[in-house]
Amino acid sequence: MNILIDTKRAARRRTLSWMFAAGVLAAGPPPAALAQNNVLNIGYQKYGTLTLLKGRGTLEPRLAAKGISVKWSEFPAGPVLLEGLNVGSIDFGGVGEAPPIFAQAAGANLVYVGNEPAAPGSEAIVVRKDSKIRTLADLRGKKIALNKGSNVHFLLVKALEKAGIPYQDVSTVFLAPAEARAAFERGSVDAWAIWDPYLAAAQKQLGARVVADGQGIASNHQFFLASRPYAEKNPEVIRILLEELTKVDDWGRQRPADAAAILAAQTGLDSATANLAASRYSYGVKPVTADVIAQQQKIADAFSRLKLIPKPITVRDALLQP
Repeated sequence: MNILIDTKRAARRRTLSWMFAAGVLAAGPPPAALAQNNVLNIGYQKYGTLTLLKGRGTLEPRLAAKGISVKWSEFPAGPVLLEGLNVGSIDFGGVGEAPPIFAQAAGANLVYVGNEPAAPGSEAIVVRKDSKIRTLADLRGKKIALNKGSNVHFLLVKALEKAGIPYQDVSTVFLAPAEARAAFERGSVDAWAIWDPYLAAAQKQLGARVVADGQGIASNHQFFLASRPYAEKNPEVIRILLEELTKVDDWGRQRPADAAAILAAQTGLDSATANLAASRYSYGVKPVTADVIAQQQKIADAFSRLKLIPKPITVRDALLQP
């Protein structure tokens, strides 16, 4: 029992210390800060720590004690999730590296509040098992399906750069994951840039072959973001949220089989696919450091050079000021 209490206290201390550093907390919110909204709207995808948090159900009782309920909304990909954040249908969500950059360039009023460690193996460019494509160099002139503005958009940019192929020398086909899989299966695209658990499903169910994943190409951080107005008005809710994410991360790291079981239950994936996807999780919610922001800025600059975003951005503008 003492070990459990110490673990909880340590998790709380870690969360509080980096929230002060990130500017999420200042002198401490007045009691009224919790009353700004009585519903916390969370956007999540079929992967990652938010899926585990939803499945474990540990956040709801913490916030219920404060008079706040939780509403979960599933999104197929990060870009549309951040559209929801921008229009106010959700308050908080988790996405990959590229969606916040596209959203910020489009004027979304969002803030970074944390991130998971890099997980480069959780995204990849895949081809059908009978494809003649063997290396990145073979992608020249080919049709590649991907979700525009998602984490794999940057993976593709950097993979082509590594192979010495100009971005304009491939044909990008922008499709949401379900439509991309259908196009991939029927052979109307040559390759597919995709993330877990869709990646794991393509490998296990279709025999898809990985041409390249993010290893040595793209870090693939997962970010937690909030709408700026919500984060500024409800710092205590954000603190509790990040505390519970830290706890579920600690739990998932220690019990990977149970994490995979929750992923399967929450997504409807078969156990083999869920286990493969969960094995590539990166656990450990962290503050958004200067180094991570610098990495995000490089991604933003790359998209700006390719004119994939409408204007250059300064990523650090999307941080809460202490």
